[in-house]
Amino acid sequence: MEYTRLGRTGLTVSRLCLGTMNFGWQLGEADSHAILDHAAEIGITFVDTANMYGREDGDGLSERFIGSWLATSGRRDRTVLATKVYAPMSDDPNDRGLSARNIIASCEASLRRLGTDRIDLFQMHHVDRHTGWAEIWQAMEVLTAQGKIRYVGSSNFAGWHLARAQAVADHRNFLGVVSEQCKYNLLTRHAELEVLPAAAELGIGILPYSPLHFGALSGALRKQREGVPGRSVLHAPERVEPHRAALQRFEEFCAELGTEPAAVAIGWLLSRPEVTAAVLGPRTREQLDLPLEPLTGEVLATLDDIFPPIGNGGPAPEAWAW
Repeated sequence: MEYTRLGRTGLTVSRLCLGTMNFGWQLGEADSHAILDHAAEIGITFVDTANMYGREDGDGLSERFIGSWLATSGRRDRTVLATKVYAPMSDDPNDRGLSARNIIASCEASLRRLGTDRIDLFQMHHVDRHTGWAEIWQAMEVLTAQGKIRYVGSSNFAGWHLARAQAVADHRNFLGVVSEQCKYNLLTRHAELEVLPAAAELGIGILPYSPLHFGALSGALRKQREGVPGRSVLHAPERVEPHRAALQRFEEFCAELGTEPAAVAIGWLLSRPEVTAAVLGPRTREQLDLPLEPLTGEVLATLDDIFPPIGNGGPAPEAWAW
């Protein structure tokens, strides 16, 4: 396992991050623990969840499953633990968003479910267009001063949201945003226009989620032919069919390389200089066993040919202008 710093911080994280959205919704506690055990065995130290994952009657099962694992595994101090705040957790209109009230209340609730006294990375799950940054940062400063959170991250922010958030944080002499978790993969390259350039300029680490595009990049066409169940079949009409020609070329290319498509797709993400860690969301422990190897410049060029970047490539405005 490779390790790196999270953005501009001194915090070391594994370059694969265990995403736990399936915990509670698709996986029970025992299966979730088995995946956490295997992740630890192969050197993954970075675990990502959210208060809404596995939500059941307003309760976050994913966080609870992670909490029970931490209590029995003794690995809390070796785990970089990330969770999120924003999504509605009940029908209470104040039980959502990024108000100071909800940020602090959600942190307290996550700490209880996780069975820990601190969250290493507390992420804003979505931008809140109705709450000012002074209020958001005041709440985060309180939690930091209390020792309940160590760093603040974002998710699903636009580039200008990152810039504005960091400008206000700098004005308050607060560390601000250190990571951005965005949807980014070979089939979804919009982040390259403004999110990645903004993050690079500000020292914000990128944590791509959905690195396999809901299974489309995991050998979906082959799995469909072989009748293998999974996300690639479940999401075939909307995730696979629009990209069938490119995916066919991709799978043939991976076969020539003798490498699994999932490993190539993840390897491509890890080759991007802005990317800190790829967030994987396995449903089985075996899905974590990827034969990752550095990709050559020739392989990367072929992937760009199969999955062209947006416009002229590169950041905005050059991607669409001169």
